[in-house]
Amino acid sequence: MNRVLTGSEPRVWAALQDPANAHLLDYVTEDPFGAHVFPGNVPGYGVDDFLADLSDQLTGTAPIHLWSYIPTCAYKCRFCQYPVVLVKGGRNEEKLSQWVDWNIREAEIWLQRVPELANAPVGEFNVFGGTPSLLPEKDIRRLLGFYRENFGLTEETTIRFEGDPSTFTPAKLETLRELGCTKLSSGVQSFDDDVLRECGREHSAQMCVNFVRNAQAAGFEWVSIDLMYGLLDQTVDSVKRDLDVVLENEVTAVVCTKLHLKSYAETRTGVAGEQPAPWQLPQYREKLVRDGHFWPALQEQYRMREVLTDGLRAAGYTEHPTMYFARDGLGPEKWKSIMVDQDKQEAEVAIGLGGSSSCRASEAITDVNWKNYAQAVEAGRVPLGSATGFDAGAQEARAVKMALSTLRPVRSDLHRARYCRSLHDSPWREKFGSLAERGLVSVDAGGVSLTEDGEVLVEAIINTEL
Repeated sequence: MNRVLTGSEPRVWAALQDPANAHLLDYVTEDPFGAHVFPGNVPGYGVDDFLADLSDQLTGTAPIHLWSYIPTCAYKCRFCQYPVVLVKGGRNEEKLSQWVDWNIREAEIWLQRVPELANAPVGEFNVFGGTPSLLPEKDIRRLLGFYRENFGLTEETTIRFEGDPSTFTPAKLETLRELGCTKLSSGVQSFDDDVLRECGREHSAQMCVNFVRNAQAAGFEWVSIDLMYGLLDQTVDSVKRDLDVVLENEVTAVVCTKLHLKSYAETRTGVAGEQPAPWQLPQYREKLVRDGHFWPALQEQYRMREVLTDGLRAAGYTEHPTMYFARDGLGPEKWKSIMVDQDKQEAEVAIGLGGSSSCRASEAITDVNWKNYAQAVEAGRVPLGSATGFDAGAQEARAVKMALSTLRPVRSDLHRARYCRSLHDSPWREKFGSLAERGLVSVDAGGVSLTEDGEVLVEAIINTEL
């Protein structure tokens, strides 16, 4: 069944109904992903080409963003498109240790192939997944110890650890604090138990609240959660309650994500496993509707987004980049600013199954088949499955897109310094002129700024018009 929107239409709805923006409506209706990750446009690019580009950039780099992916999960959510390895049964600890072994071995291969990595300063080091918080204490110590000893982690480096709310036990929190982690991230997704159950999540809303409170009590300076909107059986009122819980518990940062049902692999704007998530299968979605469930209509999804955006901003949160909110004085997200801020846009290196790495000239995705990945690592090869390059025009366009995603003004002087032409020169004059005519950006002598509608539609704008 289709939901009928109750209450006022979302403010962006008028812009989406403008015939001049039909392509933007098509984009958001088709539901792809990617405000911050852009595929290259030079085919036939090899892994060696990417590693050479990365090596060149790292010779004079500012702080980079370093990832360590541990792909293990106790279960797989019904919306998850990422390659994960399930660890259940009596050999859990052995399986978890094996993935730490492979991660460390892969990191050693990267260091051999790109020696400049050892000395590149690391702005933020993120241990993501999967669910790395499933790791036993000894493996957490071993993993973090290796990266501290072999990469450019300094006293200025932020160390961040991700996990499921139910796995961040008080003992594990104590270990992470002892090892220098100051940031925690958790995919809460919702504080509505019914919505969580339909997602296939095996934690309760109360477990999520307990995680936030325990992390705060343990002294973590940054406790971030992910919320999703557009989920099965989710309503605007449910999202309002999610917001209330966030504000009541003074969560440091919130990442708000729309449910994406289009395959990441199809658009190559993310990584994906070999099999689609259940919710990506039309027949599965249709069966859920026949069984009495509902998917929020597009208007309702934008009302959910509006509830979150308005509520967080009113409570003193700053959005930077799009849909990444941090309490005033604590943002922006450090690892995102390293990658997307107009005056930074440094490299990111992702080690582990499902990683996506990039530098200014090219990008590469790690093999998502775990058997192929393991064979490559055991054979001493960097397990990158594909790479593409950016020609000069694509590098410039990528820089503009990433800068726009910060929701900050894109400065013409910074652009000229990097690319020897202004945002008021062709082709940008025509592109931004069209957007300005439709009320999506404003243009002045200093550069370009998104309007309110432009901020809401920034994903569609940067992926269809720039």
